[in-house]
Amino acid sequence: LSEAGVKTIRKAHAVQPVAALQSEYSLWHRKPEEDVIPTLEELGIGFVPFSPLGKGFLTGKIDENRKFEAGDIRNTIPRFTPEARAANQALVDLLGTIAESMQATNAQVALAWLLAQKPWIVPIPGTTKLHRLEENIGSASIELSSNDLRKIEDARQRAAAEIEARAAHEQVAEIQQVIDQERMHRKRVRAEKRRREEEKRGLPLAPGWQEYKDKRSGKPFYYNKATGDTVWTRPVQGNNI
Repeated sequence: LSEAGVKTIRKAHAVQPVAALQSEYSLWHRKPEEDVIPTLEELGIGFVPFSPLGKGFLTGKIDENRKFEAGDIRNTIPRFTPEARAANQALVDLLGTIAESMQATNAQVALAWLLAQKPWIVPIPGTTKLHRLEENIGSASIELSSNDLRKIEDARQRAAAEIEARAAHEQVAEIQQVIDQERMHRKRVRAEKRRREEEKRGLPLAPGWQEYKDKRSGKPFYYNKATGDTVWTRPVQGNNI
């Protein structure tokens, strides 16, 4: 199966035992951990993650200043905004530090992390270059210590917290902007209303209308004895009431 949800996996497996599921999973994209991976483990289904290098980001070759060509799908993925890349840079730097200590590469450490999650997880990194294929295969010989895995997870959680805090701040700023715009709108409406009222005060009342004052509120109202109409807006000459 490819990119199937839990319901589809269970339904398919009940009809014909499923050998493996292919979906995106990497150190940078952890959503399958919520329910897909536990389901696969329960049913004895293998997992072959695609984009195990975070579409290139985990290799350390992409930073917040990198511009993607028009049509590149990464332009549409929230994880690839400059802000998100900047927040996750510390994680990539840590992979580089671990890789250097092992005479390996960022990509090899990122793949080794996947291999360390479950014995039935086999990442499928894509490449068109022989030396990259050889580099990827080399990840199978890298064994991350429990300390390495802990450091990587701590860095990931800090990056996630920073992104969440930034998103919350931006949301608050957007809400405040809407509130400010609404206040300005109401202020302009009130100003326009006052302007029109002031203009009307300078004009004579339309024929047949008399001005009175409401005893309770003190506000003026206007009564037309001939028609029996009462209005609160000053009826001036030239206006239709």
